[in-house]
Amino acid sequence: MADIDNKDQAEMDPADMEDVEDVEEEETGEDENSKARQLTVQMMQNPQILAALQERLDGLNGSPSGYMESLPKVVKRRVNALKNLQVKCAHIEAKFYEEVHELERKYAALYQPLFDKRSEIVTAAYEPTDEECEWKTDEEEELTDEMKEKAKLDEEKKDEEKENPKGIPEFWLTVFKNVDLLSDMLQEHDEPVLKHLQDIKVKFSDPGQPMSFSLEFHFEPNEFFTNTVLSKTYKMRSEPDESDPFSFDGPEIMSCVGCTIDWTKGKNVTLKTIKKKQKHKGRGTVRTVTKTVPNDSFFNFFTPPEVPENGELDEDSEAILAADFEIGHFIRERIVPRAVLYFTGEAIEDDDDDYDEEGEEADDEEGEEEADEENDPDYDPKKDGTPPAECRQQ
Repeated sequence: MADIDNKDQAEMDPADMEDVEDVEEEETGEDENSKARQLTVQMMQNPQILAALQERLDGLNGSPSGYMESLPKVVKRRVNALKNLQVKCAHIEAKFYEEVHELERKYAALYQPLFDKRSEIVTAAYEPTDEECEWKTDEEEELTDEMKEKAKLDEEKKDEEKENPKGIPEFWLTVFKNVDLLSDMLQEHDEPVLKHLQDIKVKFSDPGQPMSFSLEFHFEPNEFFTNTVLSKTYKMRSEPDESDPFSFDGPEIMSCVGCTIDWTKGKNVTLKTIKKKQKHKGRGTVRTVTKTVPNDSFFNFFTPPEVPENGELDEDSEAILAADFEIGHFIRERIVPRAVLYFTGEAIEDDDDDYDEEGEEADDEEGEEEADEENDPDYDPKKDGTPPAECRQQ
């Protein structure tokens, strides 16, 4: 067969030979393209390659596309004029947020009498009237008069059996334990201390002073420390950075300052004592050494890392401060104004509803992607690294 093939090729016209060579080259090109497509599909299914690609794309965000360089000089001049207008917009926005801060201060004074009364009820300094205690729940609206009377008698019987508590015991501790962001900071040894927390207040900087706010934690006399108030001040900035004015997006917390806690001897929950055994190299004798080391505690919140004048921090300090700023902002914006709803859990349910909606949207998108894959005639499940739905762990 080989001789016949060679003979046929020898007898073929040279023009025909050129046609054959062209066809072979085309077929070879198609094979290479097919292999390239398969390789691309395999690469795109590799999580590590996708992560590296995403990182590269993230690095390109905001980078010049080359379009600006291609513009005529006169157009570039006009774009520069727009940029100067944008800087002026940023300065006006900064003034807007300064006035918002003034409004916050004004309305804080209106809220404060209500928050003071809340504190008086929590600490048993004031007993609310029957009229002030009236609150219709959805369940009560559905009950008949007979059922309401029975429920009232049952409650009165329970109250007689229990000791009469003062105010609302462990109000703020319960709030903290109900909020994930704060409960993550709490340790078991913090709880006896926080049972003495009576109120949290927000204080804004005075007019004409640099923008800031303070959180004040008011405690009743206790065995742990002599302070009646523990405070923390967050210093803010509401002006564009001259070196990068386009990054301005409202006030930002620049630093925070805590306070010194005057701990009673032996009651400092931010420190713990450990014992270590040390062996003498020469004699071989063993001795026990007692050391005092830092301890995880909510009260470390009052000793944040100091921000140096140059503003440079190591990664650990940056992470701690970022979390600290988030917590301080959350206490100011959510916890203090809506404390009772975090105590009852109603505010937490609202927060969960927000997250559920996002989750449902994500699930829908994932479902759409899976449906697209199933409808794709070129889709091959064997090449997909994701196991089928029935094989995934629940």
